[in-house]
Parts: sequence; structure tokens; C-alpha cells
Amino acid sequence: MKTLTVLASAAILLSATTQSAMAEHQNPFLEPYGTKYEIAPFDKIETSDFIPAIKAGIEEQEQAINNIIRNRATPDFDNTILPLENLSPILERVSGVFYHYMEALNTPEFAAMADEAIPLLNDANNKLMLNDLLFQRIKQVYDTRDKLGLNKVQKRLVEKYYRSFAEQGAALPADKKEELVKINDELSKLFIQFNRNLLNATNQFAVIVYDPKELSGLPESSVAVAADEAAARGLTQSWVFTLHAPSRLPVLQYADSRGLRKAIYQGYTNLASYGENSNLPVISKIVALRNEKAKIMGFDNFAQMMTSRVMAKTPEAATELLLQVFEPAVKRSHEEVADMQAYVDANGGGFKIAPWDYYYYADKVKKQKFDLDEAEVRPYFKLENVLKGMFDLTEKVYGVKMVPMADAPKYIEDMEVYDVVDAKTGEHISVFMCDYYPRDTKRQGAWMEQMQSAGLYGDGKMKRPIVYNVGNFTKPAGDTPSLLTIDEVETMFHEFGHALQGMLTTAPYKSLAGTNVDRDYVEMSSQMNEHWAFAPDVLKTYAKHYKTGEVIPDDLVKKLEASSKFNQGFVTTELAGAALLDMMYGQTPEVKDVKEFEKEVAKKIGMPEEITFRYRSPYFKHIFGDDGYASGYYTYLWAQVLEADAWEKFEKDGLFNKKTAESFKKNILESGDTEDAMVLFKNFRGHEPDAKALLRLRGFEK
Repeated sequence: MKTLTVLASAAILLSATTQSAMAEHQNPFLEPYGTKYEIAPFDKIETSDFIPAIKAGIEEQEQAINNIIRNRATPDFDNTILPLENLSPILERVSGVFYHYMEALNTPEFAAMADEAIPLLNDANNKLMLNDLLFQRIKQVYDTRDKLGLNKVQKRLVEKYYRSFAEQGAALPADKKEELVKINDELSKLFIQFNRNLLNATNQFAVIVYDPKELSGLPESSVAVAADEAAARGLTQSWVFTLHAPSRLPVLQYADSRGLRKAIYQGYTNLASYGENSNLPVISKIVALRNEKAKIMGFDNFAQMMTSRVMAKTPEAATELLLQVFEPAVKRSHEEVADMQAYVDANGGGFKIAPWDYYYYADKVKKQKFDLDEAEVRPYFKLENVLKGMFDLTEKVYGVKMVPMADAPKYIEDMEVYDVVDAKTGEHISVFMCDYYPRDTKRQGAWMEQMQSAGLYGDGKMKRPIVYNVGNFTKPAGDTPSLLTIDEVETMFHEFGHALQGMLTTAPYKSLAGTNVDRDYVEMSSQMNEHWAFAPDVLKTYAKHYKTGEVIPDDLVKKLEASSKFNQGFVTTELAGAALLDMMYGQTPEVKDVKEFEKEVAKKIGMPEEITFRYRSPYFKHIFGDDGYASGYYTYLWAQVLEADAWEKFEKDGLFNKKTAESFKKNILESGDTEDAMVLFKNFRGHEPDAKALLRLRGFEK
């Protein structure tokens, strides 16, 4: 077998618009859209619209800032804080689409434009967040907040603005602000480079299979997708496997060919680690600059700065939580590896389990222990059926109905748009968009974001949000529809959990609405929603065989339930290990050799050699693609403690207990950041989070 071919491709979008038509074109970002619910008119947006709109929005924002500063009235909530919520309608409109396209529709033409746009946006943000006169007004409102007759939510908004500006360096002396601006600018360029390298490296790698014997064990749908990929590349009598999850994961889990598994595994774990797309030097620069930034802000290291802003408060507290989970997970993973090795030995394998064997032999052991073959389950997970089941569940539990909007604007044909309404009254709640299939212009992974926030706008009107989910799920191929893996089903429910928090929010101000909550709290809703996916009563509403329409049999449901705690040692170890790696990056002043640093961390924490970090550094986008989860990847586990404890309440009260569901909706999904996260959790659960709930959920402890 020829193992792999490195291929690169780029699509240049050429405009066929005539000069006269261009003269008539109206930039859609410069005025309110005028569409239903103000959905962006994607068909009217051209790449050339972004820069003019960004510049116009920045000018509008600067004028609004000046209006606040020049106001001679004593600073208060109405003349200082409320205007900050609505500095530039133009910039809000264009930013909502720009940042979405950056991740989901990043064509070469768009990427070239983004190189010009990002510095403009960063400079505008610096001018806002480091404006001393503006900060002094905010500080005056903050200092007098108890005397202004504000309600609890208004007071929280004041405190949030003060904290946000202070954390961005607004209180620094002029020379330190100048240093900070330079560092932020350099970091933003490095983030762009990291993401571009990762996208290019992912698209350029492929394993081309010529011998059909090498396809043994693979699901029919995976083979069909590989055949379609080969045909798209002009190849005949061959199959092409890529590093996109729908192609990569079935190979690792099902391919009998150890050579094919190894090629894909090594391709993935060396992603963006060599050649012109190497992220190794980029990471070294990011780590050093973050350390400089932390010092300027008065912290010993970057991790200390980042954890000070959330529930954990210190790197030490976050690390302690991780180790509480990591150590029992590693112990369980050793037991899992022993089971796999026994299977290999019993079947005459004659080799020691390696990382590229883990998924494959975990599946074999799972089948042996529980008589469950995931390939047997997959035909019941047609994407459209899973989506409908998820929507039906949402209506039953939260009273929210998803109504298709067939005529809604779309940026790509195979996305869907829904009007989210109250099931009883029909009142509009939100717009929901989903874009689930991989393409070359979309980054890997799955995520939720919004194009329009809920809350009070400058015209005095309350607007509802426009929320979207993006994924990279298995595409239909030939006569086979999109059949999801168990992991993909979980991912769909996970991201929709984020969407629910964004869509259902009742917070009155944009900065407090939806997912604008502490980083180590934001994953609670998403991970909580995963539990519903395989609850037997829910599963039987949507898991129907794509050929026969047969509801998933009871014995298969029981097998899924019995095996739910299987392989949790691996799952938890790779996640907690990645979180510990992230935390150590944040506490290290410089990392000259990224690969060696990874090895040292793995050795220090006792990472099993059969398991790799969930993300190796060169493709650890969560922490090096931007600052979002940097020194904060641990929050997935912290949030899992919250959701494990919360789920125990649903299990105790009954999964469809109306009172419990209403309390969860009110305190968790609707509240946003209108109250301290711990208070909201205790309002729902009745006590502070119990860390052992996660150990019980994973089967590490009874």
C-alpha cells in the first residue's frame, strides 16, 4: 500500500460582477438588514464589503466613545454604562458575520482580507479598552454604584464593565499600556498564523489507499466517503482518508489494517508540526508574549492572571481539581489497556498495544464485554433523525419548539435555519442555524456562537438572539445518508446545550446574556445536554434504522446503557492530561522546544504511553488559536463536576420532572451572568458542587 500523499489545494473565488453592477452594489452591513429577525442577508454579502464596513463601524464606535467622554453630566448608569452596550450597530453586524466566516467559510479571498481586518479590529479594541478618560468615568460609576439606586442586575453590569476594563489594562500607566498594545497586536497575528497553519496542514494531509483489502473492518459509509474524496481529487480505483474527524475516527476505531491506523494516527498527532505549516515556533512566541503580558498586568505568570478571573481563582486550585480526577482516571486506563492487551494476546497479535491501537481494541473489548459493536448502532443515528429527536426533547423539557425557516438567508446550501418559538404561545425566542458537514474552508471541531446577542439595543428595543451550531459530522455518501457515530451524537447534543443557553437567555443586557458567563461555568449547559442523548426514553424517540425505520431494539439500548462507563479511563485521562499541559504552559516563562516540553509534562504527570494528550500542542486550538481557553482548558472538567452533580438531581427527581426542568431552565439556561455562577448553581442544586459526583458518573467511585 502506498501510505500517503501530501496534497495542497486552494480555491480562488473570481468575481464575475461587471463594473456597473459593482457601482450599484449596496454594502449590506451599513444599514439595518431589514430581513426577518435581522438575519444577515448572506446572498448579498461580498468579501469586499467587510473592510469598508469595519472601518465605518470603528468610526461609529469612536464617535460613541467621544460622546460618553464629553458628556458633562456626572457619570451614571444611563450616560456611561448603557451607551457601552451599543457603541456601534455597524461594527456589531459586520463582526458577527466576520468572525463566523473566519471559522466556517474561510476562503483564500476571505483569508487575505482578514489579514487587513484583524489589525483594524484589534486597534479599535485597544482604543476602547485602554481609553483612560472612558475608564475614569466607568470607575466613577463603579465607586458610586451603591448610591445610584441601581437594581441588582444593573449593579452587576457596572461591576462587569469595571472588571473587564481593568483586566484589559485600563488602569495601567501610559508606558505599560503601550507595551500591552504591542503584545496584543503581536499575539493576534500569531493566533491568525496558528489557525492558518492548522487549516492548511489539515487540508494537505491524506492517506491514499489502493488495495481494497486495506479497507477491511471499515463501515460501508466510511468507505463511501473515502471513495467520494478520491473521486473529488480525480483519483480512480482508490480511497482517500483525511484528518477531518469523520474520516479519521472511523479508521482508528474500525480499520483492521494496523498500518492504515498508524498512518492516520501519526499524521494527526504530527499535524502542523513540520514544514511551512509548523506551529512549533508560533507556540514558543505565544508562550513568551503571554508571560510578558501577565507581568505587565501584575501577575507572576499567565495562568495566575487567567484563573484569577473565574471560579477557580488560582492555578493551584485548578491543578488540584485536575489531579483529583486524573489520578483515578489513569488507574482505570491501565486496567483498560490490560484488557486490550489480553485481547491482542488471545488472538495471536504478537505486539504491544500502541496509541494507534487504542480506539480499535477498545471497540473489540467493548464488543466482547457488552456484545456491543458501534457499527451495529450507527445505522440508527441518521443525522436528520437525531436532530429531530433533540428538538422534540427540547420541546418536551423546556417548552421550546423549532420551526424550519425554508426561505431564510443562508451562507451555504446545506445549512438549516429555524425559528425558535414558545411551544404554547408561538412567541419568537431566537433564530437557530446549524451547519454540520466538513469542507476545506471550515476548521475542525464543533462550536456554538451567535451573530446577534439578546438584550437591550440603542434604539431602546429588546432583541432576541441569532445563534448557530457548527460541526464536522459524517457527510452523506452515495445512497447512504449521514450516519453519526456515538461521539458525533454526543457532540451534537453538547453544542446544542450551548445554543440553548444562548437562545433562552432572559438577561436584559447583552454583556450579561447567554453564554457571557465565567469560563469555568460556560460548559455546564453543553455537557449537561449530552446526558439526554442516550437516556433510554429519549433514545427510542429518534434512534430509527435509516433503511427500515425500525426503532432501536431494547437489547441494543440496554447494551448502550451498560457500556456507558466503558473506556472512561481513556476519555478522562486524555482530557485531564491536556488540561494539565495547558496549565503548565501558562506557568512557564518560555518554551524553546515544544516537543520536549510536552514530553516532560507527560512524564511529570504520569501520562500512560498508550494515551496521547487529547490535543497535541501544534493543533491545540483551544489554547493557541486565541486566548479563549488558554490556562482554562481545565474548565471542561470543572464544568463536568457541575453537570454531574446537576444530572444526579434529574435522575433522582425523574428525567422529565417539570419542576426540576423549570428550575434548571430558570437558574442555568435563562439567567446568563445576572447572578454569581455559584449562587445560580446552588439555587438549582441546593448545595455547592460535589467533586465526587464526577467520579461517580465516570464509574471511578460508588
